Amino acid sequence: MAAIRAPYQLLKRMLRPGDILYIHSLDRFGRNKEKIVEKWNAITKELQADIVVMDMPLLDTTQYKDSMGTFIADLVLQILSWIAQDERERIRKRQREGIDAAKNQGKVFGRPKAQITEAFMNAYDEWKKGDVTATQAMEQANVKKTTFYKLVKQVESDIESV
Repeated sequence: MAAIRAPYQLLKRMLRPGDILYIHSLDRFGRNKEKIVEKWNAITKELQADIVVMDMPLLDTTQYKDSMGTFIADLVLQILSWIAQDERERIRKRQREGIDAAKNQGKVFGRPKAQITEAFMNAYDEWKKGDVTATQAMEQANVKKTTFYKLVKQVESDIESV
């Protein structure tokens, strides 16, 4: 199970009975129905704080404190948290379809692979001879430390395989 984010834990420690938590959208509580309901209940029932969902006026625990109002709010919460989970699943499905379509068209994702350039080879040769330090060679080749040593490893493995 993934760790619950530190800011949320801090929020829970700060909330006191009678406080009102304003959130923009219900899906800020979690990625699935169970997590949303779990966090909602932790705040409203355990901590006895109220929640106002800005984009959903029906989800306002400061209103309708009687049993019928609580029942309606819980019912709406169940429905809307299911909708939020369903929407997230649809978004992820469309995202996956888009990624798969792009890959099928030859689109390459991620950072471009570091290439062994002439400038790198010149800097590498000077570094191996001891004429320059590794830091100076990195500057000459215009690469960062991790990339430099990755390319060094690649060059040296190519030399060994010859």
